Amino acid sequence: MISCDKAAIICNKAQYREATFMEKIKLRFHLFMCKTCSKATKENTQLTSLCQKADLHSLTEQEKLKMKQILDKMN
Repeated sequence: MISCDKAAIICNKAQYREATFMEKIKLRFHLFMCKTCSKATKENTQLTSLCQKADLHSLTEQEKLKMKQILDKMN
């Protein structure tokens, strides 16, 4: 069985569709055996879902540069 630390890494990879088939199998087995990781995975999945629904976005490179210029002028 994989460790809880390894399960957390695979869980994150799975959410971004980067986990291999074998990693997913190992994760499912671990989650079946470890209720703590199972609960954490469910909470992490809910958080990801809420973030997607919130339609969050990051600043573009141009927006970041403009903000940096404004901050530099303030100093």
